[in-house]
Amino acid sequence: MGSPPGSVGVSEHNWPVRELVTDARRIVVKVGSSSLTTASGGIDEQRVDGLVDALGGLAAGGREVVLVSSGAIAAGLAPLHLPRRPRDLATQQAAASVGQGLLIGRYAAGFARHGLTVGQVLLTVDDVTRRAHYRNAYRTLRKLLDLGALPIVNENDTVATEEIRFGDNDRLAALVAALVQADLLVLLSDVDALYTGSPSDPSSRRIAYVGDDADLEGITVTKPGRSGLGTGGMVTKVEAARIATGFGIPVVLTAAPLAGAALAGDEVGTLFRAAASRPTARLFWLAHATSPRGRLHLDPGAVTAVVARRKSLLPAGITAVDGSFAAGDPVDLIDAGSGAPVARGLVNYDAVELPALLGRSTPELAAALGPGYEREVVHRDDLVLL
Repeated sequence: MGSPPGSVGVSEHNWPVRELVTDARRIVVKVGSSSLTTASGGIDEQRVDGLVDALGGLAAGGREVVLVSSGAIAAGLAPLHLPRRPRDLATQQAAASVGQGLLIGRYAAGFARHGLTVGQVLLTVDDVTRRAHYRNAYRTLRKLLDLGALPIVNENDTVATEEIRFGDNDRLAALVAALVQADLLVLLSDVDALYTGSPSDPSSRRIAYVGDDADLEGITVTKPGRSGLGTGGMVTKVEAARIATGFGIPVVLTAAPLAGAALAGDEVGTLFRAAASRPTARLFWLAHATSPRGRLHLDPGAVTAVVARRKSLLPAGITAVDGSFAAGDPVDLIDAGSGAPVARGLVNYDAVELPALLGRSTPELAAALGPGYEREVVHRDDLVLL
């Protein structure tokens, strides 16, 4: 089978990979604001119903579906007589408060036509960056699926501040896909695929298949659409695809009206191949679902020990400490020479304790301060390379 006209990144062995789509039993689908609402704000009922029908058929047929849906703020614009998406946080939160109820109500009515009950799950960054919250989110989603409900996930825009928000739902969708150990992630947008350039440029061609990062070399990804209702763009979608495929989850990127065709395995959109092996959930969580609370600067010997030899980090190799963190918090390990982060780990000391320990060996610390200070600053089992 040759390449479809006007597409790249396809060879004879690529298209059968679409069986990964039709064989997927647990699917996470993310849809953006511009695919659900009118240009002036408010819910586009026809678009929502089209998406519901595509997903409702899957769920009614026995497949598990989790929907990550943007659109709360956009849906609240028209009812509040707001001409455009507000820039200030308080008005965004007010619009989300109005819009979220309207959006979930529309979904509930739509999926009811397919005999399905929906459950609303609103998350903040803390819910997937703090381990205890992360487990709680998993239990809620898992129980909803076990009970035959269709979870609808969104960022909790009514309470999220600039410091504790995802910024876009593409990353959230990738993390949710890993959280529920999905077989497939589908990213729906107002663009039908990833292109070699701007989709509006006649010389741009659709990229049908991405096997690895090498297939993206020289590709120009686009910014958010002209509607201005969303916060993402192709950059965030490609990054979300990297996160999900790194956890062993294939990703399909296409336009919302093509959701049904994509889920049926048709040759639409862009398919991102999953990594061959799936990392442990704990290390994946540490790499992608945490925000560092501080930074530990490492000398060359410590960088070699951590990166090349996969050793634990000891106090002797740390030259400086930044940030305010407590034992158990995630911190980035920085190559003091280049200033670049090389790893992230869970630290075993509070920030206020570490400065007095720097440059000293663990036997020396144990002799001077007691056996409790012979432990590693970051154990290798609590550390992931970046």
